[in-house]
Amino acid sequence: MADAALARLVDQVQTARAQRAPLDIRGGQTKVFYGEAPRGEPLDITPLCGISSYEPSELVVTVRAGTRLAEMEAVLAEKGQCLPFEPPRFGAAGTVGGMVAAGLSGPARAAVGSVRDHVLGATVLNGRAEVLSFGGQVMKNVAGYDAARSFAGSMGILGVICEVSLKVLPRPVATRTLRFDVDEARALEQLNRWSGQPLPLNASAWWDGTLVVRLAGAAAAVDAAHTRLGGEPIEPSMAGVFWNGLRDQTDEFFVGAANAAQSGAALWRLSVPGIAPPLKLAGQQLIEWGGAQRWLCTPLAPALVRQAAAAAGGHAVLFRAQDKSAGTFAPLSAPLERIHRNLKTAFDPDGLFNPGRLFPGL
Repeated sequence: MADAALARLVDQVQTARAQRAPLDIRGGQTKVFYGEAPRGEPLDITPLCGISSYEPSELVVTVRAGTRLAEMEAVLAEKGQCLPFEPPRFGAAGTVGGMVAAGLSGPARAAVGSVRDHVLGATVLNGRAEVLSFGGQVMKNVAGYDAARSFAGSMGILGVICEVSLKVLPRPVATRTLRFDVDEARALEQLNRWSGQPLPLNASAWWDGTLVVRLAGAAAAVDAAHTRLGGEPIEPSMAGVFWNGLRDQTDEFFVGAANAAQSGAALWRLSVPGIAPPLKLAGQQLIEWGGAQRWLCTPLAPALVRQAAAAAGGHAVLFRAQDKSAGTFAPLSAPLERIHRNLKTAFDPDGLFNPGRLFPGL
């Protein structure tokens, strides 16, 4: 990691620390809408790019944070491998560092795990302008607190992700997408029943009376599951367009939600137990992850949405909105807030990095 690009970042952090000037960590700028508004002088990580090492036989790739996500995925695809958690790309300029910092996962998250679950190690630049390395390049490498994974979903408030090692997986041998015409309650019931069975369920989505599920795995397992579940198979190329649209939030639901947000509505991401019943909230809903992630486009007051999510055993994130005065992320309990503040103090004692981007005051 000792190169000119990293040296420039270290120098900028040292200067900012001396001046007590906040820094806005920037990559491809594809997720500016997410979280609270950025503040501070730009700290550009895009020159810190390139794949440091890739061992297909070990299912590990180590890549610098400014590398475009699309570039890394193309390299993986050449070897028949992928990031199984399907991070949303939000455009061609998205970077690997932004992917980890945002911590967002796509349609397959319920089946394969989150971004955090696939982080093996990381090199970071802290608020003291120190370059630190955590973890490694194998799954069993952690003794004590897993510091590398704490950066996943941190929105950059802990420090600059400079390089990250990620676990990758082979692409499934076979996939099939099935369509069912069912209402919301029936869809949730089916998904919960199927989740307890040995089925190769890889992704699911329900919207406007239609449930779509993706099977992935060995060809025999996919065939057997299709026979067992029934449903109308969707032509593979059309299925690919659908799942990519869902992953990148370019499909009809998300386009409509983005337009509605310009007119005063808001797009919420509700994380609830998969067994939670239908949420009786005004607006359009799209349900993923076997019922555990529920997107809601609504003009309802934030307090009502958060109360409904809490009553269902979960929480709500204000994903897209013109007015985010209610806060993007659900307020923390006192113990969790104390942990967040202690981590922030340990990594960034002067509060330089992305101030307030995750929670006000952090």
